[in-house]
Amino acid sequence: MTRAQLKAAPLVLALLGAGAIGGAGVEMWHSRAEAAAPAVMAPPATAAATGSAGPTVITNPTFPDFALITQRYGPAVVNLSVTGSRKVMGVDPEALSDPFEFFRRFQQGPGRITPREVPVRGMGSGFIISPDGIILTNAHVVKDANEVMVKLTDRREFRAKVLGNDPKTDVAVLKIEARNLPVVTLGHPKDLRPGEWVLAIGSPFGFENTVTAGIVSAKGRSLPDDSAVPFIQTDVAVNPGNSGGPLFNARGEVVGMNSQIYSQSGGYQGVSFAIPIDVATRVKEQIVATGKVQHARLGVTVQEVNQTLADSFKLDRPEGALVASVEKDGPADKAGLQPGDVIRRANGQPIVASGDLPAIVVLSTPGQRLQMEVWRQGHKVDVTAQLASAKEAAKSDNRPESAAGEGKLGLALRPLQEGEKRQAGVSEGLLVQQASGAAARAGVEPGDVVLAVNGTPARSVDQVKSLVAKSDKSVALLIQRGEDKIFVPVRIG
Repeated sequence: MTRAQLKAAPLVLALLGAGAIGGAGVEMWHSRAEAAAPAVMAPPATAAATGSAGPTVITNPTFPDFALITQRYGPAVVNLSVTGSRKVMGVDPEALSDPFEFFRRFQQGPGRITPREVPVRGMGSGFIISPDGIILTNAHVVKDANEVMVKLTDRREFRAKVLGNDPKTDVAVLKIEARNLPVVTLGHPKDLRPGEWVLAIGSPFGFENTVTAGIVSAKGRSLPDDSAVPFIQTDVAVNPGNSGGPLFNARGEVVGMNSQIYSQSGGYQGVSFAIPIDVATRVKEQIVATGKVQHARLGVTVQEVNQTLADSFKLDRPEGALVASVEKDGPADKAGLQPGDVIRRANGQPIVASGDLPAIVVLSTPGQRLQMEVWRQGHKVDVTAQLASAKEAAKSDNRPESAAGEGKLGLALRPLQEGEKRQAGVSEGLLVQQASGAAARAGVEPGDVVLAVNGTPARSVDQVKSLVAKSDKSVALLIQRGEDKIFVPVRIG
């Protein structure tokens, strides 16, 4: 299910990656905080009306006690050190001293560039949610991990077991063998309001137990990463190493898990995003119970409703999720949803922005029924769909599709999954599943990623077919193999 993308086109969505830093991280908090009473927000500001019909004036502003929150719950925030390895396609780094070496090896055909293991090291954050050692963090923090070490504020260290992770929501669950551990208190993200104070604790750049504060900028943000998570947007300063750390409200309750930033520099620039804790908790419950996570699927593509579309569909206001396409034989199709329908409510919750719909679906499980209020051709219609498993759609998406026919390009391609995009460090591209004919002769191999054709970014299999069909003698493929990129000319005439 896709959602409308944010308008910040030049900005780059970045996972708060746990990059290794030179030398040991500076330890900012050496001693375990003393036990204290649960942190409580200072009394709310009083409001006095200047008249029965006049504006409301806020008086006596108060601030939360950040020091008390940190003292009470800081010991439940942990530092993670991750070591592992990742298999990549590439050449010996020494060979790269010759700028033409990669191109020569690429043209020599399959087998010249072989998989190799590269070390992975990183840092991140997490927080303890049960006294027996259950810890929540981000899935991207522990990706490719062979060993995860957990360090507490009292300087004790434990080797953690990864119980499971879910790349779709970017949530992972760890377990350490310990008892009577300090824990956080979980809150309710639905009660958050834009403008409300929030606080983050984590290990940015390895500086353990760093505390930063800010406000909630917005709720229910849909990001262009197909995660379907209704992110909490804040202006709290978070940076690489904050990944997986908690976001507290003014009462000292965890309402989110810091996960991503928007940045042109790779560092914090005033916009950060947290996974709502209810989403993370739902994932945790499935992982602890079964070791895996199942996600629900409705089987529609939706887009935003602007004023022009609202006028066209005779809507009273530009709200809802406009159905652009319906997956054949999917749950929505079986329920009778049609392109052009505008979904206004789902399970009693209003759908204002298109991203509100996948946010509801992601909290559901396969087999659940989704009751929708739909606007169709000027009339309100009630539709009920039984959600299916997202896993079934993934299997369907993984089937090879011929990109240009046997006599033209000779490639079988499929779109990259979100986890593969993150691993490759690209926002779009097509994975080569099979290579034969002209492409194989030019040196293209299974596992390569096609980024562009004749300079046009490769977004879909059908698009590649069209571009190849318009070419007479040759096409230029921009290929990524491991961390290397090169244009490969393929003669198709």
